[in-house]
Amino acid sequence: MRMKPVASALLAFLIMPLSAHAEEEVNIYSYRQAFLLEPLLNAFTEDTGIKTNVVFAKNGLAERLAREGRNSPADLVMTVDISRLNELVEKDLTASVNNDTLTANIPAHLRHPEGKWFALTTRGRMIYTSKERVAEGELTTYEQLADNKWDDRICTRSGKHPYNIALIASMIAHHGEADTETWLQGVKDNLARRPQGGDRDQIKAIAEGVCDVALGNSYYYGNMLEDENQRPAAEKVRMVFPNSDGRGTHINISGIALTKSAPNRDNALKLMTYLSESKAQHIYAEANTEYPANPKVEVTGVVASWGELKPDTLSLQTIANNREAAVRMVDRVGYDN
Repeated sequence: MRMKPVASALLAFLIMPLSAHAEEEVNIYSYRQAFLLEPLLNAFTEDTGIKTNVVFAKNGLAERLAREGRNSPADLVMTVDISRLNELVEKDLTASVNNDTLTANIPAHLRHPEGKWFALTTRGRMIYTSKERVAEGELTTYEQLADNKWDDRICTRSGKHPYNIALIASMIAHHGEADTETWLQGVKDNLARRPQGGDRDQIKAIAEGVCDVALGNSYYYGNMLEDENQRPAAEKVRMVFPNSDGRGTHINISGIALTKSAPNRDNALKLMTYLSESKAQHIYAEANTEYPANPKVEVTGVVASWGELKPDTLSLQTIANNREAAVRMVDRVGYDN
């Protein structure tokens, strides 16, 4: 018997929700480009059968989440830099996660006290020096960047870039605002040029003789070594692990947070825990020349060849809490002027 149109439409309506839920998935908003996540997410799908969908944007994901509210399709946000994770928390867009695997794998200083974000990888805020014009061991701490012996010899990107703001915020935590402002003024006085460009540009500036010393995240150096066009510049600089004989090198992170609106919460939690385990930590760290956040996971590849990183274990939440003070300080000393 031929089905009537109304009956056919009703059957389709009943079937559609089933097919929509037949495929397990998790939806990710990402500040990190999708191709950098691809090896990691492909492994997760292969191991679990759960599909991942990624929306990438350079900016505005927190605003988008807030605008979408409870109807947002996003389950997770993946990002770099503590400031962006803190922004999600401040806008009340993330949910607390209490998971034994995550807390066992990710140290306390690399996660939010209430589980509102977790680090996945770390990178050091390194000092770079010219192999030709700076002797090995001549510069070993962030504090020494303010010494007048480095007058007209330092290059950095904007003081207001999140990477530098995080470093300044960590200095405030260790030394207080007054001493940190004196230090920052000293660094500004030693600049060889007005702050500009990105971290790679500072390494190139050393290679070109514009300056002798620079600040930059470790993974940029690794990426340059793996790029045949940028390798010659990278090979002209020496990477220094600042404060290795003291509190340790300031680190920043790539991280992940569960959204309050997560429609696929169980799958999102599966991905979060998966990313904290050994296999995923190896994949993610090696793909981006970073360090695993899980301290039980061995550092491998080009990163291992640099030597051991002694990280500053200052809570990243403390650094995030000092961010606004750091921004105001950059303005007061006119760092970018």
